[in-house]
Formats: sequence, structure tokens, C-alpha cells
Amino acid sequence: MSTNRRDFMKASAVTATGLGVGFVAASQPVLAQAIKTDFAGIKAGELSIPSGGIQMPAYVSRPEKAKGPLPIVIVCSEIFGVHEYIADVTRRFAKLGYLAIAPEFFVRAGDPNTYGTVAEIFSNIVSKTPDAQVLGDIKAAIAWAGANGGDVKRVGVTGFCWGGRITWLSATMPEVRAGVAWYGRLVGEKTAGNPLHPVDIAADLKAPVLGLYGSADTGIPLESVDKMRQALAAAGSKNLAAKASRFEIYLDAPHAFHADYRETYRAGPAADGWVKCLDWFKRNGVA
Repeated sequence: MSTNRRDFMKASAVTATGLGVGFVAASQPVLAQAIKTDFAGIKAGELSIPSGGIQMPAYVSRPEKAKGPLPIVIVCSEIFGVHEYIADVTRRFAKLGYLAIAPEFFVRAGDPNTYGTVAEIFSNIVSKTPDAQVLGDIKAAIAWAGANGGDVKRVGVTGFCWGGRITWLSATMPEVRAGVAWYGRLVGEKTAGNPLHPVDIAADLKAPVLGLYGSADTGIPLESVDKMRQALAAAGSKNLAAKASRFEIYLDAPHAFHADYRETYRAGPAADGWVKCLDWFKRNGVA
């Protein structure tokens, strides 16, 4: 297994690699069910995007032959960063005609692949990656996309776990047309780096968000989903994006039910959520 995600990303632009290559260490074990999307008809690989004074790595996938500006989707990773699962998701979008970008938001804090546990990643990487910086990186990725074949009037954001929470926050940006949050945290302790959570920004939404959650998610209980629903309802009389936002709750699905390389994967909810994600983007002017 590769111990360097950047090396993997460069290699994967040439050819699909064997099972397990490029999956971050703390996400092990990788299961045989992991989906592998090929490179036929698309171009995919690592690029650098200028953001906040650095060259931010990003995995970018797009159709090989595109006519006119492409719809843009920003893919926000789990706490594991841009490993093979996230890269594969961008390729799935590219197969459908999107310019898909997965920024490496954690690049300033370090490489999640150097840590073997989730707790270490939270302590050393996630806690040192403030929301304002992440939203600035999304803005930079959108600007880059606009200069490289993307249509900045058709921007969607989707994300998983940590990236699901970021998806809610990104929907306060005027550049974003729609968001799809996969089991992103909705409430939590406020810190200097995380001053607001999704439940706090319902009235500030500029784009509707579809939340895809599992009823058996022990880390994100349905009580927190109800709190978010209440916040959206309270904001809905004055905010059309809040009024239009929706939740889909999958019975008995655990956290990370879309993560096809993990034991938490549930094929039914994952497939249904993917269909609803694509439909949400289409209905809200992204696709």
C-alpha cells in the first residue's frame, strides 16, 4: 500500500490501481466491495489550485470531450482527506458530465495518512483546519474551475461526514446553487476554528441543501437532525433556500453508509442517495 497520498494521486491519473492503494491508513481495512471507477472517457488526476497564498492540491476529474462550460461539483472529503474513495467519487461525477474537484483542505495542517487513528487525525489535522479557511478554499476552487472549463453559474457542493458539515456551511456562499450533505454533523461545540455549525446558519443559506442521514448513526443522532429541521423551519418564512432544504433518513443505516470501502457501507441507501443527489443538482440548476 502506498504511504503517500500525493504519490498515489499522481499515479492514479495514469491508471486505476489495485485494491487498497491510496486508501488512508486510519480508514483500514479496505473491503473488496470498494467501487473502482475507470478512466474511460474522462481525464482525472492531481492538480494545484492557488488558494490563500499556497498551491492547494486537488483531485480533478472531467469528461475527456466536453462541449461548452461544464457544471461544477466540489467534493468535500471525510476527515481522511483526498484518498482513493474521494478520488473515485469525482470520477463518477465526471462520467456524468461534471467538472468535479476534491480539494485537499488539510494540506496546511498535514497529511492524514501519517496518522493511524481517527482520534489522532482529529487532534492533529481537523482541529487545525478552520472553517473560514475551508470556505476560502472552496471559493478558490470554484474560481479555478471557472477559468478552466467550468460554469460558475452551475455549482454544487457535496461532502461526506466532515465534508457533509462543510457542505451545509458552503451553502451560505453566493457561488453555490445546491448542496448535498452526506451525514454531516449538524450541532457541536463552538470553537475559534468552528464558530458556527449548520444549525446556526439556517437563516443564512443561499442554496438549498439535501441532507442524507442514517437512523442508526450513533455519532449523529436523529435528535440533532430534528434540531436542524426546526432551524430550517424557523428560517423558512424569510429564506427560500432554508424552506427548500430537505432530509432523507435511511432506516437502520449507520454513519458512512455511502463509503463503499468500509464495513458501514449499505448498498441500498448508498445507491438511492446517489440518485437523489444527482436529482437534487438537476432540480436546482447545477446539472
